Amino acid sequence: MAAPLARHRGAGAAGRPRLVLLWMLVLVPLLARPAAALVEGLYCGARDCYEVLGVSRSASKAEIARAYRQLARRYHPDRYRPEPGDEGPGRAPPSAEAFLLVATAYETLKDEETRKDYDYMLDHPEEYYSHYYHYYSRRLAPKVDVRVVILVSVCAVSMFQYFSWWNSYNKAISYLATVPKYRIQATEIAKQQGLLKKAKEKGRNKKSKEEVRDEEENIIKNIIKSKIDIKGGYQKPQIRDLLLFQILLAPFHLCSYMAWYCRWIYNFNIKGKEYGEEERLYIIRKSMKMSQSQFDSLEDHQKETFLKRELWIKENYEVYKQEQEEELKKKLANDPRWKRYRRWMKNEGPGRLTFVDD
Repeated sequence: MAAPLARHRGAGAAGRPRLVLLWMLVLVPLLARPAAALVEGLYCGARDCYEVLGVSRSASKAEIARAYRQLARRYHPDRYRPEPGDEGPGRAPPSAEAFLLVATAYETLKDEETRKDYDYMLDHPEEYYSHYYHYYSRRLAPKVDVRVVILVSVCAVSMFQYFSWWNSYNKAISYLATVPKYRIQATEIAKQQGLLKKAKEKGRNKKSKEEVRDEEENIIKNIIKSKIDIKGGYQKPQIRDLLLFQILLAPFHLCSYMAWYCRWIYNFNIKGKEYGEEERLYIIRKSMKMSQSQFDSLEDHQKETFLKRELWIKENYEVYKQEQEEELKKKLANDPRWKRYRRWMKNEGPGRLTFVDD
């Protein structure tokens, strides 16, 4: 019983190589591509570009250009005159197709890189997919230098940033000019400097009421600009904040940050020095998750309060944070709009659409 079983296993093992060989004979012809040097859809298709122009593979650029000009004059649709025998079967194609084929051959051979790819295809027809990759990578490659496109895009974004920031800054100044607190102070400064008297000059230089009003408004705005320091999103635009200059200064900022970080580690982690005021404010800002512009927009007395309460210490900041949350809850509890919202959520719920009369 053991001997027939062993023979059966041996026959199965011997049959596996034959089965693998059979599958290879079936699949390889299906997966392999024909090793034809000229591929339809690439360059001149089934025609040899050198034969189309009537030149050899060793022809120079001048010879290729000369052959192209002769054939272009011959097959140009506006100048083409069929010669005897051209219209017969198997002869030259119509003028439009012939002119397009000649132009394609010239475009292929006039460029050194494209010509190298084409010669490589003629010499190595078996690398079918590689030829497709090289052909379409050059055909679909951008004609303009990518670096130029990036530079122009960055400059355009920087210009948009600059004018947008100036617009926001002017809107902030216009708003501050309407606030009585700042307008009265600016008016007093203008009177002390005699600027408003110049705006109301009489005689030949007398101006209309509208002109006087506009000039006084501009004087007040200019005084506010010179006296007030706006921080945050409406601050005065700085060229160094533009995207273009940020990219140019990125290596400098990176090196500065690395040097600052190394000093921080050495002074406070290794040597154990106490934090200075600047370092304490930095830790507080990071704990509050505020950007530099947001933190700069805070009032000075708020920063002094942070320092007095020693919020750079994690435990103190957690207590301060909890106090702020409790205070916010009290404000919301006393806010009539918040009360009305809670009443609506309790009675109507978020899943209904109703019309509530306030």
